[in-house]
Amino acid sequence: MRVLIIGHLGLLGSALMREWRESDVLGRDLPDIDIRDAQRVQQQVQRIAPDWIVLTAAYTDVDGCESNQELAFAVNRDGPISVAKTAKRCGARLLFLSTDYVFDGRKTSPYETDDPRNPQSVYGRSKAEAEIGLMEVLPECCIVRTSWMFGVGGKSFPDTILKLTSTRPALDVVNDQRGGPTYSVDLSRAIIKLCRQGASGIVHATNSGECTWFEFASEIVKGAGLATEVRPVSSEQMARPAPRPAYSVLSSASLNRYGIHMPAWQDALRRYLEERKN
Repeated sequence: MRVLIIGHLGLLGSALMREWRESDVLGRDLPDIDIRDAQRVQQQVQRIAPDWIVLTAAYTDVDGCESNQELAFAVNRDGPISVAKTAKRCGARLLFLSTDYVFDGRKTSPYETDDPRNPQSVYGRSKAEAEIGLMEVLPECCIVRTSWMFGVGGKSFPDTILKLTSTRPALDVVNDQRGGPTYSVDLSRAIIKLCRQGASGIVHATNSGECTWFEFASEIVKGAGLATEVRPVSSEQMARPAPRPAYSVLSSASLNRYGIHMPAWQDALRRYLEERKN
């Protein structure tokens, strides 16, 4: 199986490049490929002739998307739809990374894949519209929604928390947003299995379990053996340009149907801290 990872220098893309074995895996990223440039994408895909395209490239600055809406939709919606059209012309399968931000966060039980989309932010809208467009162009594509991703090799919540502990005796972290942390290594392994099984449709993939950002931060500090105080605060006290879902836990049922089960987020965090230390 020949695989093209678009966005291979990012947090997830780099993990996929490390984890994917027993396949011919090639990575492309800026400046070699820009998903906003349909002609360039088609040239690269035709040259590589992949069986699968895994599209991890995205504009993921959630607050930045609020003030750069044109860029957000160009990268997160129009680019992926263009890639899907190329995949269709070239006979390649497509796996697209989406997000829990397509939901409004008003549920109190894990979101299923068929729950209605109702994004509250520009980032969420750009991803939701991409999902709809992809399914129209390439109905057999696989859309993997994930949440709260962290890992080595890029900016993520645990990395930010650990850096802040070096300069602050105490940290204020929101305690009224609940979701599911996802380790890039575990997500990569799930994606590889999905591609090998020829998965299609929408799949939710996160580490098992749920927590608030405050609980996540507390576990990070504890796991790193630090004495920094972590204090719970409300979202109102830590106002951000883009609204966040109050609850965005994703159900694992769709992933489990493929026989794939991801470890608990606490176990994933322990392995992340070990990887980061080494």
